Amino acid sequence: MYGMADSSTASYRRQFRAWRNTRRLQGELKSAAARFAVGGLSIPGDDDIRSILSRRFPDSQPRPQGTLNIIAIYHHYNWENESLLPSLEKFGTVRHYDWFAEFNHQQERAWHDRVKADMNRALVALVERWHKEAAADVIFTYFSGALVTMETMARIKSFGVPTVNLSLNDKENFVGKIKNGLATGMRDICCYFDLCWTSTEDALKKYRVAGALPLYLPEGANPDIHQPYAGERTIDVSFVGQKYGNRTEIIEGLQRAGIPVAAFGYGWPNGPLATKEMVRLYSKSHINLGFGGVSGHSQTYCLKGRDFEVPMSGGLYLTEHHEELAKVYQVGREIMTYRNFAELMDNIRYLLANPQKAEEIRQNGFQRARSEHSWEMRLGKIFKLMGVLA
Repeated sequence: MYGMADSSTASYRRQFRAWRNTRRLQGELKSAAARFAVGGLSIPGDDDIRSILSRRFPDSQPRPQGTLNIIAIYHHYNWENESLLPSLEKFGTVRHYDWFAEFNHQQERAWHDRVKADMNRALVALVERWHKEAAADVIFTYFSGALVTMETMARIKSFGVPTVNLSLNDKENFVGKIKNGLATGMRDICCYFDLCWTSTEDALKKYRVAGALPLYLPEGANPDIHQPYAGERTIDVSFVGQKYGNRTEIIEGLQRAGIPVAAFGYGWPNGPLATKEMVRLYSKSHINLGFGGVSGHSQTYCLKGRDFEVPMSGGLYLTEHHEELAKVYQVGREIMTYRNFAELMDNIRYLLANPQKAEEIRQNGFQRARSEHSWEMRLGKIFKLMGVLA
């Protein structure tokens, strides 16, 4: 009885947090939309971005691919050095700084008390030295307000090098938590970048209201890593990702219905997979399950790296339906989606019973991902808009 009560209480608490978080996001969007309208602002198109940056850097000379001098600043969490770094290196020489070995930003209290300031001083000094040693054509970062200060970004901006920042969770964390009166998300630092690359379409108005120049562009995948593997498909349904939110309920529901799901990642009994084994799993599986929800939020979705990595790896992808997917795939022809558990069950049974149709969808998704959704293509567009790539 006590166990059931504890479980029920925990469930209610999760539902309340999801409701509260969703209300917070709705409030942020409503406030940004109102300020956007009052300010007479607009979302810049590609031509607008190109024009603004050409005026900002009138002496910039576009250079051929392979000859750029790039400074890249980001921490390798679990995918960056395997996907971002090789893609950046296709454009030229990359000097990469990962602060984590010296400055551990995951020890939160020490980080905000003193370590963040030390890291920011070291960061500015390093970028300044690197730029003096060999002038950079572009500075690429993967930052948030939790990592760098406005003063740091103002100092880097003063070097006169075009800067672009990648942000992948502006759905939830454009503002984020407030520490010492400042946002841990992008709100307070975004205006210091020349271009803000966001994978969250509904954050564009937030960026404009904050005085930044944003570009909506989803994540991608690296075809040198995410590629099909030959061999028999021995797994009906697989999922790779952390255990949280509705994932447990859905996967356990499928298993109770007689559909075995092999789940891998932090929190699952199988644990996480190395990248190569994860990519092999996509080829071994008849169906690769996806979830589009944002952790801790109700009915809040965004595009994820898995949306591009699975199809590019030759996997048949079946994920939660949301509007942004239709901008990057033909749903039903290149990937499959589901809106509820019953539709998920129906789609799984249909695809397992119709291997020829499943193979057709798999191949269509693979071709679309390979032709349009690589990190190299994303970066190429960014660098051309910035006027640094011929």
